[in-house]
Amino acid sequence: MTTIFLIRHGLTAQTGRILYGQTRGIPLDHRGRAQAEQLADRFATVKLTAIYSSPLERCTDTVEPLGRRQRRPVVVREDLIEMDAGSWTGRTLTSLRRLKRWGEVQRSPSTFRFPNGESFEEALARTTAAVGAIARKHPRGRVAVATHGDIARILMAHYGGAPLDAFQRTVIDTASVSVVLLDRGDARVLLVNDTGGLDRFGPNGSPPPWEIQEATGSAGGGASRRT
Repeated sequence: MTTIFLIRHGLTAQTGRILYGQTRGIPLDHRGRAQAEQLADRFATVKLTAIYSSPLERCTDTVEPLGRRQRRPVVVREDLIEMDAGSWTGRTLTSLRRLKRWGEVQRSPSTFRFPNGESFEEALARTTAAVGAIARKHPRGRVAVATHGDIARILMAHYGGAPLDAFQRTVIDTASVSVVLLDRGDARVLLVNDTGGLDRFGPNGSPPPWEIQEATGSAGGGASRRT
């Protein structure tokens, strides 16, 4: 079993205003840098096996303090990158909300492709493959994975067994941590959109239910991945 700590990057000057997609060169602002330091504090009792990140600066900057304190390198994976928003990249969210196709993004993302860009189905396939590969590389590990808001939302909806069209119901805040346990294709969602402490995953935390189930030999349920 691999415990994945899925992290959304911290605040930038453009967060919530611009659809910046895969645009590079957007760093954290002073608020985001403070969130990154606080994130490292929140992991104080959690010993990580590895740290992975989207290549975009807003993600690598978010986990840089975490890597420094845990004495782990931040490994960049291109397949953890934000969705390719195509010709919508750089447009304000206010202007996009006026478009008829914006409703499709909200109500039926499984049928939507960004103009000259990526579809949500492709993003889901790309990122589940990426996280699955990470889990296989670190069996029984505890791994931090830094990525983006929509990526984190579609992943957590998927691991919870929800259809892609329902992913917009999941809220993922900046610098939040969501936790999923992956075991040979099965997933158990342990935490979603947490911005508080992670002491429950430390050595002095209460034994989590899945460890109790393993110790007693009882069967544990979990949401299976879609095929």
